[in-house]
Amino acid sequence: MQAIYDFLYDPGIPLQIMGILIGLWLILSHGFSLLKPEIVKPFLEKYPRNEQIGVPLVIVCFAWGFIIWSCMDLGEFFKIEKPVQMVIIGVCIGVIVYVKEFVAVRALGFLMILAAAPILESAFLKEPQTRLLIVAFAYVIAVKGMFWVGMPYLMRDQIKWVLAEDKRYRLGMIAGVAYGVAVLVCAIAFW
Repeated sequence: MQAIYDFLYDPGIPLQIMGILIGLWLILSHGFSLLKPEIVKPFLEKYPRNEQIGVPLVIVCFAWGFIIWSCMDLGEFFKIEKPVQMVIIGVCIGVIVYVKEFVAVRALGFLMILAAAPILESAFLKEPQTRLLIVAFAYVIAVKGMFWVGMPYLMRDQIKWVLAEDKRYRLGMIAGVAYGVAVLVCAIAFW
């Protein structure tokens, strides 16, 4: 567990590698969505209530939280490390068993919140200013993730709005590819 924690947070993923990963992910995911809308649109429509994806994502998120709690310096709270680990495991099981409504959306939101920290860590106090491309990305996914965890119906409504007009869908996918290209170019050329 400590190796995973160190990889993500201490010293963290280097800025250039993080930029390449984010850029490639944006380009590939949005590019595929642009080229294969007949596959992506039905998947997006069904995603908010998809338990088959939601449950594994919940497990990944709680495992990530467990690793953070187990490996971080707790200071004077080290005495409650084991009880909180048990609470994390119990809450994970409780979410899987009792939170059936929009579990995939909530899990994705939780994952986005968790993912923001390593992204911000990789760009912390680094030069050049173009690093702010991934800082902005991290804050957007964190805020969006918080809304999706607390009000998961928003994702369903956002998906419906995007899919209502083909023009919106295509514009969103093109914007994602363009942002990914900008991040990738900056990561390779400047970081």
